[in-house]
Amino acid sequence: MSVPKLRFPGFAGEWKQYKIGKIGPVAMCKRVLKEQTTPTGEIPFYKIGTFGREPDAFIERALFKAFTERYSFPKKGDILISAAGTIGRLVVFDGAPAYFQDSNIVWVANDETRVQNTFLYLCYQNVQWLTEDTTIARLYNENLRNIAVAAPTLPEQQKIAAFLGAVDARLAALAARQVALRRFKAGLMQKLFSQQLRFTREDGGAFPDWQEKRLGEVAHIVGGGTPESH
Repeated sequence: MSVPKLRFPGFAGEWKQYKIGKIGPVAMCKRVLKEQTTPTGEIPFYKIGTFGREPDAFIERALFKAFTERYSFPKKGDILISAAGTIGRLVVFDGAPAYFQDSNIVWVANDETRVQNTFLYLCYQNVQWLTEDTTIARLYNENLRNIAVAAPTLPEQQKIAAFLGAVDARLAALAARQVALRRFKAGLMQKLFSQQLRFTREDGGAFPDWQEKRLGEVAHIVGGGTPESH
């Protein structure tokens, strides 16, 4: 039990502690064999190396249909977790047709009666992921089931998730703007230094033509010396 220092108005009471294993069972997709994948196709197959990135393997739609109907498969909103390599990378499943590498990518089959996935996603971001000392770092199901998270009532979870989601959306918009500005700057520099684009004087007149010079003509080059030994 715990009570946070910072809280939205209208909420009171202690937060409850839950083991992840009590929120829902750890699940994974059915194993897909290498010979069942192709470099192009309809259904992306995400391996641990392409998780959260662009896929480089695909499976047939018939296999996807058979596996999703017969075996465990995430529902829209479930939080996929990398259990190998870089532990704890998170992807919220958007419901689009895709398949995921068994045991290396797992999720908690959460019915959201105790903790909503939007709030659980925030909890995962604050987890110190437990791993076993093996050649390849791995998050075992037992490690995941024993992780404890604190959560308030569902309405307070919704309030917190909505607020922090709005902050994340603002950060994403700023990051996209930064990328766009960097691209704009790169294109502008290319045009300026190739002289496709030229500035003019305040009176509208042209600046002198550019001159090509060697670096030694405009600067004194100094090399690093070796310190004297005493």
